[in-house]
Amino acid sequence: MRTTIEIKNHHRAKLLELAARRGLKGFSLLVEEAIERYLESQSPHDEKVNAALAVLGTMSSEDAEALENSISEIRERWR
Repeated sequence: MRTTIEIKNHHRAKLLELAARRGLKGFSLLVEEAIERYLESQSPHDEKVNAALAVLGTMSSEDAEALENSISEIRERWR
C-alpha cells in the first residue's frame, strides 16, 4: 500500500544513503524493516502490560497495605 509520511530531511538523506549502499533504488524496504522491528519490539511490552493489568485488584486491601508498609520500611533502612 502506498502512503505519504513526513520525515526530516536528514533522515531522508541517511535512508537514501543506506539504500544506495544496499543497492536499492528507494528506501521503502528500509522503512518496512524499521516498522517490522518496532512492532515486534512492542509485542513483549504489550504482553507485560496486559499481564500486569490482569492482576489488578487481585490483592486484598489488607495485603496491599502490608506490602506498602514493608516497602516503606525497606526504603527507610536502605538510606
